[in-house]
Amino acid sequence: MSRSQKRIVVALLVGTVVSLLLFAGSSTSSSQTVRSPITRLEGTDKPNLEGVWQALNTANYNIEAHEWGASLATHPGAPGGSPVPAAAVLALGAIGGVPPGEGVVEGELPYQPWAVKQKQENLANALTRDPEVRCFLPGVPRATYMPYPFQIIQSVNKIMIVYGYSNAGRTIHLDSVEASGVESWMGHSVGKWEGDALVVDVTQLKEATWFDRAGNFHSDALHVVERYTPITPYHLMYEATIEDPKVFTRPWKMKMPLYRRMEETPRFMEYRCVETVEELLYGHLRKEQLVRRWEGDYGRRGGILILEVTRKPTARQDEP
Repeated sequence: MSRSQKRIVVALLVGTVVSLLLFAGSSTSSSQTVRSPITRLEGTDKPNLEGVWQALNTANYNIEAHEWGASLATHPGAPGGSPVPAAAVLALGAIGGVPPGEGVVEGELPYQPWAVKQKQENLANALTRDPEVRCFLPGVPRATYMPYPFQIIQSVNKIMIVYGYSNAGRTIHLDSVEASGVESWMGHSVGKWEGDALVVDVTQLKEATWFDRAGNFHSDALHVVERYTPITPYHLMYEATIEDPKVFTRPWKMKMPLYRRMEETPRFMEYRCVETVEELLYGHLRKEQLVRRWEGDYGRRGGILILEVTRKPTARQDEP
């Protein structure tokens, strides 16, 4: 073997050893949760959770693992083919589709047999039944993973969470506050610290809220226990244990990271969805209907699409 060939062999061996060491180091670090010192609320030993936070996932579409979908509302399509977007969302095109997601639920949702059918019926009628469509308050835990940031404001005895969607908000009582006994959209929240984790017991939630746009639902017996655990100054691990003996056969859990917004001056901005649904909910009460027809030219590939809007009285009496 020549001198130059020996140099090449030595270089290859050194490179291999370095690569193995780097791989071993990365494997070790990837198998462990990276933690860094967390900030403390001034004058206390409790974590400072104040800031603007947001979930970055597709849980609001479906808390369970799911593939992409053509639309939130679909038509069965041609025999033997795939579903296509329903008329109500046809004009939205790709904007109206459902992105795929890994889900945030540990295991499968333990629905009782009757509730499985109810969930499927909810999904088939999501455009008219999902409370989000009508801008109702989202409830807990859904408010946490809607695609809008929320702000945590913290003191020694109270923690307030203000959500971007529809002026939603709630107060977590760290002191003794008697529950009102009246169900509400955001419920009654009582918190305590377990080490660095904020544990929140949420009760008195209205039955009308859903967990997501896929029709996952609960009853008026819903009981939620949340855990907000700081991992770094910029990350919280959020867990919610769901208990509802009227709908599920056992308690179940969802889990996801929450991310602190890191813009130079992060701002909490309100999504005032009431204005977006006034015509949908109350347009039929006008003396003369304003929204009657929509027409859009999609060019040579799509042609002109025309949608006609008509209204008639409903027989449903299930409004919350």
